[in-house]
Amino acid sequence: MSMLPSRRQLFPLLSAPLLGQSRRRPRVAAIVTTYYWFSHADVILGRLMAGCSPNNRWHPNRCDVKTLYMHQVHERDMGADLAARHGFQIHSSIESAIGPDIDAVCFIGEHGNYPNNDVGQKQYPRYELYSQILDVYEKRGRALPTFFDKHLSYSWERAKQLYDRSAKLKVPWFAGSSIPLTIRAPHFAPKPGQRFESALALGYGDNDAYGFHTIESLQCVVENRAGGESGVSGVEFVEGPRVWELLDGEQKQLLDAALQVTPHNSGERTELVRKPVLFRIRYKDGLNAACLLLNGLISNWAFAGRVNGRIEAFKFGLPEKSRPLPHFDGLVHNIEELFLTGKPPYPVERTLLTSGTLAHLFDSKRQGKPLDTPGLAVRYAPPAAPFIQTA
Repeated sequence: MSMLPSRRQLFPLLSAPLLGQSRRRPRVAAIVTTYYWFSHADVILGRLMAGCSPNNRWHPNRCDVKTLYMHQVHERDMGADLAARHGFQIHSSIESAIGPDIDAVCFIGEHGNYPNNDVGQKQYPRYELYSQILDVYEKRGRALPTFFDKHLSYSWERAKQLYDRSAKLKVPWFAGSSIPLTIRAPHFAPKPGQRFESALALGYGDNDAYGFHTIESLQCVVENRAGGESGVSGVEFVEGPRVWELLDGEQKQLLDAALQVTPHNSGERTELVRKPVLFRIRYKDGLNAACLLLNGLISNWAFAGRVNGRIEAFKFGLPEKSRPLPHFDGLVHNIEELFLTGKPPYPVERTLLTSGTLAHLFDSKRQGKPLDTPGLAVRYAPPAAPFIQTA
């Protein structure tokens, strides 16, 4: 008598998922502020639907966008056309978009027609929209893997409320931008436990959206210092010619090192940069760090720091003439991994701390003085093996 299984016995085994895989591709609800060409909704959801190229290797999409909610319909809206092409449904409410058959949520609260406050922060309704997502999770008793684009809120109080409520509901999520996940040239990925003596990040653009990128490019490196991250104890926002006066000798060395590894315009810095901006950040463990926004000199992000006694410097991103927006390939790859495994690539506390640091810096600008930040005692351990694009 044959001991081989019959075709009828084999069929369930062949059709069953492999160990660790779900029975179906994750079905995604996209909740966005608006959707137009080259908006974050476009460059993220487009890759979720059409595939992406982390490390310059294209792979087809691994999730299915099934529903879309837009808070605003842009005059150059892409949502309706792409719904017809890809077969997802546009919903008029967040609750209906996150139906019972949805497995994951991609929340993109970036871009759209929203006002600025008195110090130039764009008042995106991230708190209001994400609260509605959490309402759905609470009502149904099940939190879904969730990606949250960029910083949590322009307000520290609101950011902390979202974090606390998400923790209570046990939401598997991560937040932030593409910059920490993109290529570093030359490659530098310090392991946890390094001795940081000084640190500086360079950036450009507006103080809010791109200021966040710059703080994040600092934080994703210095979080690896010995003892882990313990938070920020004070900040100061400075702009104008006084910025150059406040840079000490060590920071000037770090600035020179960072400029050596990133493209920049030649000429006198004080003349090229008409309105320099300095974020001074004092960490609870004693590290003093700085972020410089140098519009007119650079259009990139870079890091320089004295680590274990020597200066390390690198730029974020690929050459300008590489494939379009390659940094979003690494981000979308990690979003897919979250939706497939339920495991975020790094602790969401990184984004909580960067969100709070930026919010308090704007408070410093509003008050015109340095501020202590006892509420930013955010502790977390960095990822042991962070994802960083290599090509």
